Amino acid sequence: MGHRKRYRKKPDQYVVAVPLKLDTKGFTYYKWSAKQRCKPGDWLVDNGGDIYTIDKDVFAATYKQLSAGRYIKITPVYAEVAAKAGVVKTKEGRSHYQAGDYLVSNNKDGTDAYCIAADMFESMYVLDQ
Repeated sequence: MGHRKRYRKKPDQYVVAVPLKLDTKGFTYYKWSAKQRCKPGDWLVDNGGDIYTIDKDVFAATYKQLSAGRYIKITPVYAEVAAKAGVVKTKEGRSHYQAGDYLVSNNKDGTDAYCIAADMFESMYVLDQ
């Protein structure tokens, strides 16, 4: 990642989520043009109809409960617009992105990265000044 800017989730952009607290070894699923892996204790998230999983430690560190099943991201993210198509390695697998999508990181140094389509990112986040 090159020049990242700091963003915050808009206060009305909560997710619906449940932890995978079942007697299971987890599961794999196909999303973002690649195989993803959900581990025991990870969270199953519905982000405005976009369904995916989030690592349990990442979820605990970045989300706060609003009410039963509703959570809001409370930590900033660092993001930049991708100049060309590519792939980013995530905690769940790999995610493919196109030029113009946002490359996003939970950490200022670019670690814990993922990608989001531009229209979706811009509807959920605001520049944090």
